[in-house]
Amino acid sequence: MKKTFLSLIVLILISLPIHNSASAYSYGDPNEEKIAEAYKNMQVQLDESPPDFAEAKKIYQTVQEEIDMHMGPEPTQVIMDNIENENKEELVQNMEKLLAMNISRRLENVDENFKDYDTSKRLLAKGFATYEALSPRVAESSKEMDTEIRDEFNKALEALGNPGLFGVGKSEASQDAFNESKEIILTDLKKEFGIEDFTSGHFSADEGESTASETTDWTDLASLKNWLPIVIIVSVLALVAVYAIRKRKKQ
Repeated sequence: MKKTFLSLIVLILISLPIHNSASAYSYGDPNEEKIAEAYKNMQVQLDESPPDFAEAKKIYQTVQEEIDMHMGPEPTQVIMDNIENENKEELVQNMEKLLAMNISRRLENVDENFKDYDTSKRLLAKGFATYEALSPRVAESSKEMDTEIRDEFNKALEALGNPGLFGVGKSEASQDAFNESKEIILTDLKKEFGIEDFTSGHFSADEGESTASETTDWTDLASLKNWLPIVIIVSVLALVAVYAIRKRKKQ
């Protein structure tokens, strides 16, 4: 009986997902920002010979509602004019500005939701996913700026802190440190894409559906599902302790 019970415990433990603690600050798969994905897909259509503006328009329309909701109608009006006039250069430039505006929106919302680790980390990941789409364009212009922006995203992530597990591995959050990184990122983006003021985008603090349905990578201990393996381990260890105590009493 004892061997069977111990074998069961070992089987449960080895079946649980094991993760490298060195990846504690990994972005993992940030669930792909829809606007960034639309931009990349539009680029593919615009690189056709001749550019397929009709297909690019269809792709844009898949994210138009979200853009209009959070950034106002102005970006869509400009982009639709570019499409109708088949002006590829201006269309690409305005889509790049739109992505920069989306990064600003995500970072501003991290600032507003800073005390909510789960939400703030998810929003930051969305901002970084957007930058990933812009990174080749920034690096082409300035590798130093691209490196700086990436470094500041990493610093911003560290600034969110870590709730830890039962106090183990816990690190304090610093909103001031986050805002320092945010300002560097946004200043670089303004300079690179000729944007005077991100507030003209009419950003909304109400993330609504766009964050409620998103999932995060395993490093997010604030997410209940990521506690499940830990709860199982603790439960198994508790069963072992109870079993050992009862056996001693019988002896």
